[in-house]
Amino acid sequence: MNPIVIYHNPACGTSRNTLALIRHAGLEPTIVDYLKTPLDKEGLRSLVSATGEPVRALLRAKESKAAELGLNDPAVSDEALLEAMAAHPILMNRPVVITPLGTALCRPSERVLELLPVGPLPVFTKEDGEVVVDSGARRR
Repeated sequence: MNPIVIYHNPACGTSRNTLALIRHAGLEPTIVDYLKTPLDKEGLRSLVSATGEPVRALLRAKESKAAELGLNDPAVSDEALLEAMAAHPILMNRPVVITPLGTALCRPSERVLELLPVGPLPVFTKEDGEVVVDSGARRR
């Protein structure tokens, strides 16, 4: 199995920029279009655990479905959030990247740099023209 996986939404600019940064590093990840191949509740739980972030960090709170389902209320339990994300994959925040150096929600897209097992990379320009300079800092 490829050691790099990206949970990707091709309609999302941040996700596209993250994928482009991985490829800019000369790496080709396994791309999981999680809208077409959604994670179940346990898969989401494992992904959240791997990031070290709270469940709510992987909820796309800006998504209208989150408001419609009342998920932005801080009283909503982690279990309810996981169930909602499993039932409505659009609610999963993206992109999430897994590499040998760790797992992270890569927002902003340049957060992926700390996970790449190569570097530092040459300067990269995002879709919107923003320039990304890689410091070479990586997780250990």
